[in-house]
Amino acid sequence: MLPYKNLLVIDKNSYVAIYRQLAIQFIGLIQEGKLLPGTALPSTRVLAADLELHRKTVMAAYNVLVSEDWIDSVPRKGFVVSPRLPVVRPKSYHTNRLASYDADPRFRYKTLEHFNRSPIAVKKTDIVVDDGFPDMALLPVEAMLKEYRRVMDYPALKKINSGWQREGSADFRSALCAFLNQTRGIDIRIENLLTTRGAQMAIYIASSLIIQPGDKVMIGEPSYSFANSVFEQLGAELIRVPVDDHGMRTDCVEEVLRKHSIKLLYIIPHHHHPTTVTMSVERRNHLLQLIRRYQLAVIEDDYDYDFQFQYAPYLPLASGDHEGNIIYIGSLTKVLGTPFRLGYLIATEKFVQEAAKWKTLIDLRGDVLLEHVVAHLIQRGELKRLIQKANKLYRQRCYFLADLMRTQLNENIEFKRPNGGMALWLKFQTDFPLGKVIKKTASLGLKITGSVYSLEKGASYNAFRFGFASLHEEEMEKAVHLLSDAIGKV
Repeated sequence: MLPYKNLLVIDKNSYVAIYRQLAIQFIGLIQEGKLLPGTALPSTRVLAADLELHRKTVMAAYNVLVSEDWIDSVPRKGFVVSPRLPVVRPKSYHTNRLASYDADPRFRYKTLEHFNRSPIAVKKTDIVVDDGFPDMALLPVEAMLKEYRRVMDYPALKKINSGWQREGSADFRSALCAFLNQTRGIDIRIENLLTTRGAQMAIYIASSLIIQPGDKVMIGEPSYSFANSVFEQLGAELIRVPVDDHGMRTDCVEEVLRKHSIKLLYIIPHHHHPTTVTMSVERRNHLLQLIRRYQLAVIEDDYDYDFQFQYAPYLPLASGDHEGNIIYIGSLTKVLGTPFRLGYLIATEKFVQEAAKWKTLIDLRGDVLLEHVVAHLIQRGELKRLIQKANKLYRQRCYFLADLMRTQLNENIEFKRPNGGMALWLKFQTDFPLGKVIKKTASLGLKITGSVYSLEKGASYNAFRFGFASLHEEEMEKAVHLLSDAIGKV
């Protein structure tokens, strides 16, 4: 509600009756666009108390406004600005100036020069090919609702409200540590774990603690664009190392380390983003040797480790002997769904303590409710069952989509079926510029929102990530048909 006590100024020495002064000022607020059609007005009792007037005076003003069709009297609801009036754009108090937020600010501020493309507007009728997001239909909704109800019970809520830890909920970190130790063989304690709102926040926090302007950061080529943007915004110079079918080339990593002083290595050895390739055992062992030899700080981004279509998956680099130099980052958002922003950072205890301080500056408490809910999902085995169910389904969808691509688009694209994850990396022939293809698919009702790498620092990939995890088979069939149709019209 507007601060009517400050907006409505009554001059008791004026020859104009007080009720008429009120009516005139209300009309002015409506004409200026500060009271829009349909806006509820304060009751006569409340407004009279705020302005220290008799209630009958306010009632007289409202009666004038009703009689002149400025406001309506609605039974059991009170008074509202007439919805029949035209909507007026709010204006400044100074009639010769723009409204305050219509003008550009007069102070200087930073702008993000290195950033991904803008979000795409999506209609309900569109088929959306995303970057590789989970199928929300798999969520154990009843189990989650049960846990939310338990956490929202007053004694539990009071306990959560009364205290907090910078590193995140102790219950959640304890449950997550047990889960990660069992599935990834990392062997950590809760002191080694910091919770964040998704993996992106963890990347930002870890990088901010390490990078100074002018530092050199080694990344894969291509690499996760949002991580690249973080490094560049912190003032880093990016040194790019090729990624092939066996992951980042560690022979090139070694060559770079001989020639340059590298402050940080960012790597995605498992289902590399965007190409989906997995680093070979030989290169993993070589990289661990280099990390120890050069005492290299490493961010290992393992955003979708849980989704693997083979029986003996590779363990993370962080499970090996790295002498505390690897900061391991993961996310449960890829398991639960994009609305649930829940990531984590694993490092030495001292690094986690400093990272927790940095986190506090941008996110004081985190999503405490979600952390408590997921803690119990882990403890009750719900998360494990969800991952097993999703793995089976995503494997089927991956193979189905790969077969569709080979039968319908084989001559126009190049790809390799991944051994896990949620997306295919599709490389188009140069005859079909991806920008034109995506524009054409959009006009046909297929919106491609996955990571697009048309041109990256001079290297033309003409490729994008086709997320399959959230699409049913009939949606994939239609999507591939529309994609084929679009290619034929480019």
